[in-house]
Amino acid sequence: MYDPLRNKLKVALVTIFSCLSGLGIASGIGWTNTPYSNSPMTSSEPQISQEAVQPALDLSDAFVNVAETVTPAVVRIEARKQVASRRNQNTNPFSNPFFRRDENPQPRPDQVAGGSGFIVSDDGYILTNNHVVTDATSLTVFLQDRRSFPATLVGQDPFTDVAVIKIEGDNLTKLHFGDSEQLRVGEWIVAIGNPGFGGTSSPLDYTVTVGIVSAIGRPLQLLQRELAQDEETANNRGFAIEDFIQTDAVINPGNSGGPMVNLKGQVVGINSAIASRTGFYQGYGFAIPIDLARRVMEDLVDYGVVRRAWLGVAMKPIDALSAESYGLPSVSGVELTTITEDGPAEEYGLQPYDVITEVDDVPIGRVGQLQQNIAMKRPGDAINVRIYRENRPMDVSVVLGEAPLQPRTETAASTGPVREERMDDKLGLAIEDMNSESASAFGYEDASGALISRVAVNGPAARRGVTPGWKVMEINRQPISNAEDAYTVLQGLNEGEIVTLHLSAPSDARQIIHIRVPE
Repeated sequence: MYDPLRNKLKVALVTIFSCLSGLGIASGIGWTNTPYSNSPMTSSEPQISQEAVQPALDLSDAFVNVAETVTPAVVRIEARKQVASRRNQNTNPFSNPFFRRDENPQPRPDQVAGGSGFIVSDDGYILTNNHVVTDATSLTVFLQDRRSFPATLVGQDPFTDVAVIKIEGDNLTKLHFGDSEQLRVGEWIVAIGNPGFGGTSSPLDYTVTVGIVSAIGRPLQLLQRELAQDEETANNRGFAIEDFIQTDAVINPGNSGGPMVNLKGQVVGINSAIASRTGFYQGYGFAIPIDLARRVMEDLVDYGVVRRAWLGVAMKPIDALSAESYGLPSVSGVELTTITEDGPAEEYGLQPYDVITEVDDVPIGRVGQLQQNIAMKRPGDAINVRIYRENRPMDVSVVLGEAPLQPRTETAASTGPVREERMDDKLGLAIEDMNSESASAFGYEDASGALISRVAVNGPAARRGVTPGWKVMEINRQPISNAEDAYTVLQGLNEGEIVTLHLSAPSDARQIIHIRVPE
């Protein structure tokens, strides 16, 4: 029997069931935002409060501001070079090349190399590295706005790895100089380069990397080793100034010549070199202090060359043993090993074994610092030098001369066996009388004197850096004319005593080495 009420109830129940089933299915597949959904809830709320990370956000904004402000002044330099060898293939043991050279180089077609630079004036002067533009037959500069200009070489200085080029253009963005002397270890810096090769499709047009100042005053001897391999500069490699800023900011090939800036956007250095086993970044980057680069730039713009102030000394840093030997109040200063004949230092009374601790009341703690101090002067400037001589301080006034760069000369390149002599067990040295064979082997013109022919591995002399091939000039300030003179002095040494060796190389470079006799 048909019951309308029962029939309506069935329809209602089916409808309710169907709705609930559909709602459950929709929720399960994420079509609704009901509690039936198993999908995770999402939110744009910060995980950490802004107040807690505000210092980091401010620092991030500072990096962004620096990059946006500085990058337009950073340029890409393409240098077209004729690849040909003019390098010295000397096999003399005093040559210690930093860069490997092809032993039988052949001329090749022009190649395009590149690096970075940055604009420093409204009229288009650009600072970069010397090695970026060396041997270039033509230079092209690319700007961030995709304009390109031919560039002219204003001047270059291999002794600081600084060069200046110039472009003719309008609406150029320039950078401002900071004060590299005020840099502190731990300070934030930004390194910017343009390693791409211009155009519109390069994926590496600009790079910005961030790090801290890891160290200052690094004496790497990169330039001296490079200069020694070039016949044009080998005789003058002692004029190289190496007082690098070290950073952990990434500096790779192609970034050389770019600016290192502080968080104010001021240039404090020129990215110049990396130290790694692969040639690519492994944690060590180096830059030329901008104070030095600026001084070099001024001379290159005004004269085309650098007019170098000159003291006329060779020197080495003071270490703890040297400080003890000289009775210094602290382990600081530089030790004079050679006084150039007729130079300013000789004229005003400086002597070998003097230790310079101050110049114009500025403490001198390392060789590069003294070199840079002198480099900031001009020929004819007078300086006051505080020295320690025979355990006593004294002041000497010196008028600086102009560096007498020597012309290119061919370097002797011969090798041969050296006759072994008896070994001094106290220091681990074998010394022989120089003869024509040993003089030729080590590149000496004069075949007289006492030659270090062997150095015992891990002996006292070896641990202090003595190597075969040096001529012994003095031991404990006693002149040495032959091997017998040397052994006579060495045999009189006592355990624990500090012995001082004054040595000479074929180039007439000198060094003073202090060695403690083992007990």
